[in-house]
Amino acid sequence: MSLALASKKKSPQLLISVSTLPEAQIAIDQGADIVDLKDPALGALGALPLDDIKAIVALIKRQPAASRKLCSATLGDLPMQVDRLIPQLKQVLASGVDIVKIGFFPSEDYQVCLDALKPYAQSGHQIIAVLFAETLYPDSLIAAIKHAGLIGIMLDTQHKNGLSLFDHYADKQASAFAQQVLQQGLLLGLAGSLRQNHVAAAKSLQPSYIGFRGGVCHAYHRQSRLDAEKIKVIREML
Repeated sequence: MSLALASKKKSPQLLISVSTLPEAQIAIDQGADIVDLKDPALGALGALPLDDIKAIVALIKRQPAASRKLCSATLGDLPMQVDRLIPQLKQVLASGVDIVKIGFFPSEDYQVCLDALKPYAQSGHQIIAVLFAETLYPDSLIAAIKHAGLIGIMLDTQHKNGLSLFDHYADKQASAFAQQVLQQGLLLGLAGSLRQNHVAAAKSLQPSYIGFRGGVCHAYHRQSRLDAEKIKVIREML
């Protein structure tokens, strides 16, 4: 299964990050389009143990084909080093997830990692680059990500300190970033401590999907358990 570009007439898909089997079931039951696997206790993109990833993937694949959800997983908060990224990438791909999300943490040279990722992307694996609102990236990076064959870019926040994506990006800045990504024909994902009050602003950028974790947890704490009612409300808003 694969993600598709959103159009002006199509609502963005809903991504819900989960860390356990029961949470995955809640996300499925409440209409998430993408069940995203990560451990919020281990950082912005904390990785789940491989056995847990495989168990949740198996749960998703037991769903009826017509309504089956997409499944994404993070590699963890790893530095942009080929010898760290590629072994983890191979293991997560082998788990059967549909999409792998890779954090582009601060680095002096992203091209080395993009060159290493290119063969996996070109062989049909769906890889998304996660960029962080707190980081200043080279102007050429979005085009380089496209050239490497990755399917999209997700804009998130690295530091989970209560500030949302829109605390870091003004309206014009967010719009310019979104247009750069979409003009390259890439999928656009938005996340970063988003809540119900951010949905309208996020939708206006025409993303392919919008991701939530803390905003759909009890007490809005990303390490707390999912709140089914919060997911339901956002599902209806999309």
